[in-house]
Amino acid sequence: MIFKAVRVPFKSGRYAVILNEEDASELGVREGDRVRVRFGRTGVVATVQITREIVERGFVGLTDLASRELGISDGVEVDVYPSPKPKSVELIKKKTRGEKLNQDEIRKIVEDITNNALSEVELTAFVISSMLRGMDFDEIEWLTRAMIETGERIEFDRGTVVDKHSIGGVPGNKISLLIVPTVAAAGLLIPKTASRAITSASGTADTMEVLANVNLSVDEIKEITEKVGGVIAWGGATNIAPADDKIIRVEHPLSIDPRPQLLASVMAKKGSVGAKHVVIDIPVGEGAKIEKMDVGRSLSNDFIELGRRLGLNVMTAITYGGQPIGRAIGPAIEAKEALKTMEDRHGPSSLVEKSLGIAGILFEMTGIAANGYQHARKIFESGKTLEKFREIVAAQGGDENIKAEDIAVGDKTYTLTSSVEGAVVSVNNKSIVKIARTAGAPKDKGAGVYVHKKRGEVVKAGDPLLTIYAEKEWKLDNAIEVANTERPIVVSGMVLEVHGKRGV
Repeated sequence: MIFKAVRVPFKSGRYAVILNEEDASELGVREGDRVRVRFGRTGVVATVQITREIVERGFVGLTDLASRELGISDGVEVDVYPSPKPKSVELIKKKTRGEKLNQDEIRKIVEDITNNALSEVELTAFVISSMLRGMDFDEIEWLTRAMIETGERIEFDRGTVVDKHSIGGVPGNKISLLIVPTVAAAGLLIPKTASRAITSASGTADTMEVLANVNLSVDEIKEITEKVGGVIAWGGATNIAPADDKIIRVEHPLSIDPRPQLLASVMAKKGSVGAKHVVIDIPVGEGAKIEKMDVGRSLSNDFIELGRRLGLNVMTAITYGGQPIGRAIGPAIEAKEALKTMEDRHGPSSLVEKSLGIAGILFEMTGIAANGYQHARKIFESGKTLEKFREIVAAQGGDENIKAEDIAVGDKTYTLTSSVEGAVVSVNNKSIVKIARTAGAPKDKGAGVYVHKKRGEVVKAGDPLLTIYAEKEWKLDNAIEVANTERPIVVSGMVLEVHGKRGV
């Protein structure tokens, strides 16, 4: 059928069209079915949405992505006709039955994910089935290779390329801001593509964005890395392993991170940037993504085996994840803490020791130093980490002369104090993140939480436990309510709840 196209102000990460209910009936399609839309020699397969009022009969509404791909303007005529489901839907059903997929079948699924050919329901079915039915190592390897091959890749003309990745789950994990310049200062190349926050208060890309542009293309990442040795960029701005971002989008609402996808996601991105030596940080502890040491060790073995299959030299570091890294949680406040640590050449031990420890592992893997930690500490204490970080900031379009004191944080604040004397017995990672996000992080760069007291530290009555920062008063009020309800920091002797009736 021929329709007149009209662009609708709906942004979507996939191709979608909106049809009038009567036109859809005549075309023989239902909500969620697929149609092919052709304009001249260009065509896209799109998912159908049905309306009674938004689009009139004889018109087809095209969302942002579809209209851009077709290169059309309002009023042009397009041909719309039903399109069958892609073959990968049957392959996903095969996985739901617990059957093993072969390499070509996995490649087909990943291609359809990359090309937005699968609906949200179909993609979710793939993620859930691989979580419940599992994937063997052949399937995980093929999934990783397909993710690499269906995206852009970076090939460097010189130097030894290394990388690091944290599986996340610990607030304040800003270590990349110290590791990247330390490693680059030693002469290695480290093109760090980082994530934005999904459930955390700040991803590495959110924190770095306070200081510099992180929306870099693959060509820009290569150019900057070859120029100054390192980069900290948002992976989502590139076309590196594009299927991964689409998979993450359906995992987020369900708060799941299936092991096959986790392994493939991390290693695809490392393989795509040409890394030969990779360190994987696996935080383990109460309130972290992984709470049990045996689970951490099992995952560590999986990363090493997958790296072997892909030709990557992989080492893992199981790190303490039972409380925040450093004391700052939130984009601007984390950037401030990281920069201050580099300026002073000392800072919170959890931040400094973890950063230098992981940088040191990379130095030992590449043969730069027999004692990698000591070599990393020497670079850090000499001021070369700060010097290189400023070069990276400048290369990414930021102000190389910015100081920690120049970084603005939210001006609406509230400090939670201790009602008793004692010692901190627990810091609840999830509660800290919840408070920071309620205060506005990561969208509001100045929002976040500063933890004054961590586990084992002595507290007197009236001492500050944490300070909340917000850019808007109403968000601060909401965060205060969460802080008073959640008990994010517990001091020995603190009354947590009272039950029963008061009085006689």
